Amino acid sequence: QVQVVESGGGLVQAGGSLRLSCTASGLTFADYAMGWFRQAPGKEREGVSCVSWRGDIPYYTASVKGRFKISRDNDKNTLYLQMNRLEPEDTAMYYCAVFALRAGLCGGTWYDDPPEDIYWGQGTQVTVSS
Repeated sequence: QVQVVESGGGLVQAGGSLRLSCTASGLTFADYAMGWFRQAPGKEREGVSCVSWRGDIPYYTASVKGRFKISRDNDKNTLYLQMNRLEPEDTAMYYCAVFALRAGLCGGTWYDDPPEDIYWGQGTQVTVSS
């Protein structure tokens, strides 16, 4: 059984930083592209970032480019999201995503993958105060 667990959320002032972590078990971690989504109250879920199985090809939604950095350590079965210069608009529940059907690559419209094709974590709350 696949288990995906996020950690690292919290409350931070605007301009601050947080690092999210995600571990996945029950699968061969290095085989999968992985990413982060977020959902703010009253808004649709948004794809934030995706990274290929080797960690060398990252994708970001426009609003976080230059502020967030996705990385992974396949030896530790862990995905990270370093979030810098946080803004109140970044406030959301952040979800770790394991892309089950992408053969280890992001590419194309990873943010539009059907939810049933993704292994999800339970989410970690990020709140940025102004």
